[in-house]
Amino acid sequence: MSRSKKTRTKSTDHRLQQVRLEIATEAARIIATEGQQNYHAAKKKAAERRGVSERLALPSNLEIKDALRTYLELYGGTAHTDNLARLRRAAVSAMHWLDKFTPRLVGAVLDGTANEHSRAGLHIFADSTESVILHFLENGKPFSEEQRQIRWYDGKHRTVPLVIFEQDGSTMELTIFERVHLRQSPPSPINGKPQRRANLAEAESLLTENHAAQPGWQPVNRAG
Repeated sequence: MSRSKKTRTKSTDHRLQQVRLEIATEAARIIATEGQQNYHAAKKKAAERRGVSERLALPSNLEIKDALRTYLELYGGTAHTDNLARLRRAAVSAMHWLDKFTPRLVGAVLDGTANEHSRAGLHIFADSTESVILHFLENGKPFSEEQRQIRWYDGKHRTVPLVIFEQDGSTMELTIFERVHLRQSPPSPINGKPQRRANLAEAESLLTENHAAQPGWQPVNRAG
């Protein structure tokens, strides 16, 4: 291979990487500011705005997640920190209320990339969807029902029931699983690895992290 051909190839690869970065950055901005929570839809919209064909290798969901984290660190400021703390407090409150369903915090509220449009995602585990609905009805708590397709352990897609409700001014999204699925988390839509879950104690510890991030905060000394 000639030297000029190698140079052109390196130049092309560099340009493609630059395009991927630009699309990932724009997709992150779309997610953070426009209420779009679907990564595929965000990267498609970002490519259209950049005039890039979808036939090119678009950034992965993980690249977009990294770009979103960077965007929030640069531009989120105290508004992002306060919003994340609000969502986490509401999630912890909901987890206490749903304690008999062994709730687990998941998604953007857990990993810190939630924005003002985000729902707080919880996985709960029950013998049936009806038992969850009954819990809401018996406590007079308004809710709505949705469904979503997710990728399952075997690589196929499965439809799971969702329950949506408000907790302390924040929107909660419950995904209902059978109790046996507490032992294995479904693949993450971001990187395909088992989705990270946090139990109540772990979720409560995040509230301490939020307080510690605030200027001048000091932990309370409860000794004695």
